[in-house]
Amino acid sequence: MYLRILLSFILLSLLSDHAIGQTKIMSYNIRYDTDYDNENSWDKRKPDLINLIARYKPDIFGVQEGLKNQVDFIKNNLSDYEYTGVGRDDGKSRGEYSAIFYNFSKFKLLKSNTFWLSRTPEKVSVGWDAALPRICTMGVFQNLKTLDSLYVFNAHFDHIGKVSRNLSAALIVEKIKELGLLRKKLVVMGDFNSESFDQPIQILSMALEDALIISDNKRIGPIGTFNGFKKAHIPKKRIDYVFSRNLDVTAYIHVDDRRSNGLWVSDHLPVFVEFRSKF
Repeated sequence: MYLRILLSFILLSLLSDHAIGQTKIMSYNIRYDTDYDNENSWDKRKPDLINLIARYKPDIFGVQEGLKNQVDFIKNNLSDYEYTGVGRDDGKSRGEYSAIFYNFSKFKLLKSNTFWLSRTPEKVSVGWDAALPRICTMGVFQNLKTLDSLYVFNAHFDHIGKVSRNLSAALIVEKIKELGLLRKKLVVMGDFNSESFDQPIQILSMALEDALIISDNKRIGPIGTFNGFKKAHIPKKRIDYVFSRNLDVTAYIHVDDRRSNGLWVSDHLPVFVEFRSKF
């Protein structure tokens, strides 16, 4: 454990905050705020979650399952960040967000949009065989140093509907192609509730590159990203991903940092990736 933490911090110390063309991205299912989590409740976890994000200093990070009070708490306690996104239940503030946070001293939000993973993506809806409304938030961010644009998608696929997961992946690829983004600097991240051999990941992999696979350096952390709040569990199930286009990967981490009491910060591990521009 100590060696893993030491290696993580050595790596992070090598990641310059000011390197031209370098961008640090994190995808994090933060687990929604519910009274049923007892010792893993949001109120008990949230200081450690803030500390984790502050320690890794992502330039842009996407959260899944965040309710309005949670995304506002993150914003209010990480003063360098703003976020874009809406609640999935009404397109405003109700329900879970797939919010994208960005360091506003490094990036400017040029445009954003949220669409539903369904047959009617432009309005609040439940897709195919999904149990719940599912959304993808996208943003266009301008690097204030290089003036380059980075296109970021953040999604959370349904946990029940297999057809929904497959068609959600296909819809995102369709949106990317419609917007002409295959030749742009692009990041697609989220909790896809799918393992690497499942069809949604295969669909995404036909158009995008899995950051884990193309990383210049070996993955740090366990292969899995879902821990289920099991204290002694070493995650083996990978369902959280970061994909990209036209970017090199210089670092890839499944962050398995814990709270001071040994419990997990969330029931998912955040995925931390450092990208370098190819052009």
